[in-house]
Amino acid sequence: MMTKDMTKGNIHKHLISFSIPLILGNLLQLTYNAVDSIIVGRFSGTDALAAVGTANPVMNIVILGITGICIGASVLMSEFFGAGKYEELKKEISTTLIFGCFFSLIIVILGLILSKNILILLGVPNEILESATLYLRIIFAAMPFTYLYNAVSAAMRSVGDSKTPIRFLAIASILNGCLDFIFIGGFNMGVLGAGLATTIAEACSALFCIIYIYKKVPLLRLSKKDIKLDKTLLKQTLQHGSITALQQSCQPIGKLLIQGAINPLGVATIAAFNAVNRVDDFAFTPQQSISHGMMTFVAQNRGANNKNRIKAGFRVGLFIEFCYWIIICLVVLIFKTPIMKLFVSSNDNNMVDLGVSYLGLMAFFYLFPAFTNGIQGFFRGMGNMKITLISTLIQISFRVIFVFILVSHVGMISMAYASLIGWIFMLAYEVPYYFIFKRKNHLLKDYDKAEKKFQV
Repeated sequence: MMTKDMTKGNIHKHLISFSIPLILGNLLQLTYNAVDSIIVGRFSGTDALAAVGTANPVMNIVILGITGICIGASVLMSEFFGAGKYEELKKEISTTLIFGCFFSLIIVILGLILSKNILILLGVPNEILESATLYLRIIFAAMPFTYLYNAVSAAMRSVGDSKTPIRFLAIASILNGCLDFIFIGGFNMGVLGAGLATTIAEACSALFCIIYIYKKVPLLRLSKKDIKLDKTLLKQTLQHGSITALQQSCQPIGKLLIQGAINPLGVATIAAFNAVNRVDDFAFTPQQSISHGMMTFVAQNRGANNKNRIKAGFRVGLFIEFCYWIIICLVVLIFKTPIMKLFVSSNDNNMVDLGVSYLGLMAFFYLFPAFTNGIQGFFRGMGNMKITLISTLIQISFRVIFVFILVSHVGMISMAYASLIGWIFMLAYEVPYYFIFKRKNHLLKDYDKAEKKFQV
């Protein structure tokens, strides 16, 4: 059984060894999402690529909402594990899964009914409306598998196992890529093939995780008597999870509004917007993975009442975030043109130039979300979800406002400048609040003396 107790031992080693599998796994997941876009663009054309792109922000709202609920549940699971309350841990897992069955079913029904109307409200061009609707409906139908994978993965990560879910995600990523080539390249199924490939891959990753737990992880295994919904834990889960779900959903809701500003600029700009969003995801997701590692570390030590380790973990996590930014900045600056050319089958210079201009700015701006994600990981681990919601609302509000102000003047790169402005306002709120929070909670006065002991 692979578990990791972060309440003792070297902090750098814990955070790095926990975060790296998360980073690799999320990069794999982004890879098979990007593969959809690349294969659709190359085999089915710009219109099909734009159709997938317009559906993605809607899809991401729901997926990140699901992820938020599972993050909230994971905080409680990590606290129970850190405190050695294993029966409470099982109750929390059962409650999360039972709630998820009903929640994901509601999402499927509403998604199938409302997909087309949502896309019409977003001003999706008529020439891609039907294909975008088809793709979105398929993705909505797969949401139970998405919830199941996220919930089971959250349980494994709460006990320190971030590697196993990633192995199964890797298998699913390879399967998705193969199915993309078969469905889109071989059978010319277009966006239908992309949606089916993603659905099958997600179902397999969820199934593999469940089988593994029942064979290898007795701590997380639920018997028939364990399968029940605990109302008290459900209330706590929803208190944490609903705020986190709303916070997670703020970004794609903002992207939906931004999509509305981009759509009138034409299909080429929509396709470029989809492509650079994929690159942004590759930049942001590892930052979020490091943040999740910090969250688990803080939550476990909070459960064990190891206060002095919490700030040490926070500072180490921010340092790791900074190191990652240096890497992603250099990669994007060097490879921005070849990256954009991956998404087109011919020399669509207009689309490539739009994307290259945007990425040249964002490579430097990625520094800011590195720090905002690290700060949010700390507050989630401390159980303070409201600060993450408020700061995200600040960020996305200013971002959307400035996109609409700037888009008529500078086109698509308005998204880059607006993102920078949003992150600056977000940090202007988060950083002072961190010091106020630390002082109010009399947190970690003996950190400097304790840090040397933790690094042994």
